[in-house]
Amino acid sequence: MTRVSVVEWPDGLSPGSQEWDRIRAEIDHAKPELLITNEMPFGQWAPTTRTYDRDIAARWADLHETAMSDLAALGVARVLSTRPVLAQGFLVNEAFLLEEGNYRFPHHKHLFPSEPDWEEASWFKPVTYGFTPQPSGKTVVGALVCTELMFPQYARLLGQRQAQLIGVPRATGANHDLWRSAAVMAAVTAGAFVASSNRVKGKSSTIAFGGGGFIVDPHGKLLVATSKEQAIATAEIDEAFADAAKQEYPAYVSDDHLAGKSL
Repeated sequence: MTRVSVVEWPDGLSPGSQEWDRIRAEIDHAKPELLITNEMPFGQWAPTTRTYDRDIAARWADLHETAMSDLAALGVARVLSTRPVLAQGFLVNEAFLLEEGNYRFPHHKHLFPSEPDWEEASWFKPVTYGFTPQPSGKTVVGALVCTELMFPQYARLLGQRQAQLIGVPRATGANHDLWRSAAVMAAVTAGAFVASSNRVKGKSSTIAFGGGGFIVDPHGKLLVATSKEQAIATAEIDEAFADAAKQEYPAYVSDDHLAGKSL
């Protein structure tokens, strides 16, 4: 069993701020063993225009680099998050695990939207491809970043690679039904818990980030969810439940006979 927390943190979040002090107090009270944050959680959301701005990108990357020590100081054994990293003239959205303060890299985000306020396709590219879960503490953890949750074949792949928990940092709007439906499909096809956190609109935000962190079990049942009144939600996940769910419908169904076929 592992105690997992999801959150909704405000756009424009800065380490050392009063908002950060509130967040620290909430985490101290919740006492998670694994914390899932929202996507690239610090500073104002940057990729709002189709034109890539190198100066804004560099400042955003620097802020997240500085904030690594603040995340490590939260006192949580493991933190799953993402951050923007400069690479080859563009940004990489790098999922990472902070495990007892040590940095581990499991995944680069592969799939990017391109629409007003979410112009990530013009700002980001992956450098390293692949979906590979990693043992962390008592749990095999995989990562899907935001839009990747919409493609259940990747959740299925993580499940086949024995992921027991799929962490999904997000930066999305207020359509909670859409994202929870995607999480249910991811959970049942993978035979894994799905835990996701999201941004919420900050005091100076122009984008209506919708919050709505949640944890779904391997049968698709909603366990907990955040809200305006409760910015952190926590549940105990049972890794043995996930292992058993991989032998149940639909996770056990083989699609090997489709390999190489034109559908």
